[in-house]
Order: sequence, then C-alpha cells, then structure tokens
Amino acid sequence: MPFKKFVETGRVAYITKGRYGRRLCAIVDVVDQNRALIDGPCTGVPRMAIKLKQLRLTKFVIKFPFRASTKVVRKVWSESNIKDKWDNSEWAKNLQKRRLRRQLTDFDRFKLRYAKNIRNKIRSKEYIKMYLADKKQRGKLKFENRGKKGYNRRVRKNPGGKPAPKSVAKPPAKKSN
Repeated sequence: MPFKKFVETGRVAYITKGRYGRRLCAIVDVVDQNRALIDGPCTGVPRMAIKLKQLRLTKFVIKFPFRASTKVVRKVWSESNIKDKWDNSEWAKNLQKRRLRRQLTDFDRFKLRYAKNIRNKIRSKEYIKMYLADKKQRGKLKFENRGKKGYNRRVRKNPGGKPAPKSVAKPPAKKSN
C-alpha cells in the first residue's frame, strides 16, 4: 500500500509537542524541508511556523488556495466538519482512552481489574460449557458425573491412545507332595 500522507497545503495535522500540543491545525505552506506554516483558527492555534517533527499528519485534507488567510482557512475548516471527523476517528478515540486511563485513581484501577476478572471468569465458564456440549454432541467423549460442583469429568477408555497392557498371567505353581 503506497504512502498517502504527504506534507501539503491543506493537510490537517496533530501537534504533539510545544505550547499548542494536542491540538489540530492545517498546513498553509511548506517553509522548507524542516518547517511548515500552520494555522488552526477553530482550535486556538495561531498562524505560525512549526517544525515538522512536532506534527503528526492525519488522513484529512481540506481544499483552500495556496497561502490562504486565516479567515479562508476557518471557513473551509467549518464547512468540511474536521472537528466531527476527528472526534469519530480511531486515533482520537485512542487518545481519549489514554487520557482517561491517566486520570484513574488507585481505587478506579482496582475496580477495573476486578471487573475484568469477573468478565473473564464468565467468559471461561461459557466457553467450557460450549466446548463440552459440542464434544458431547459429536460423541467423542463420555462423561461421568462428579457430583460435587455440577461439573462433568472427561473419562477416557485408554489414556494416551495406546492399547491397554495385557496382564501377564503367572504359570501355576507346582504342588509338592
């Protein structure tokens, strides 16, 4: 799959570092191979030059003329609903999850771990029920009731798939008179 995210006029980018970190902006012009002129009128980012290392390019591109004014960028940004598209993207959802995880208290982490434990126990029990029902339906296993907790135990006629060893009978002892 070819690379599709290029540094170009109209490319929406996510600022990772600096004073305006964690905000969206649009690239207005490429200054040189290390910097770009950006503008984020709807996100509170002023028009300025920024290092490309501080930007992460998104899949969104908006169409506006080369070196357009802030007013034009604001209008096109609003018309293309970039905020809504960004909020519905997987990237934004993952960032939101990370923010929520960082804000958890010790007790919240305990509750989360406890809930996951319960969920996994329920899953395991249901999986075992389904697995055993499938095997029983196919007739590959015979069951005997253990009785104690209501679980069934698998019984094999000859474990390991090897034939049962035949007992070697001892010759009868000679009677001495």
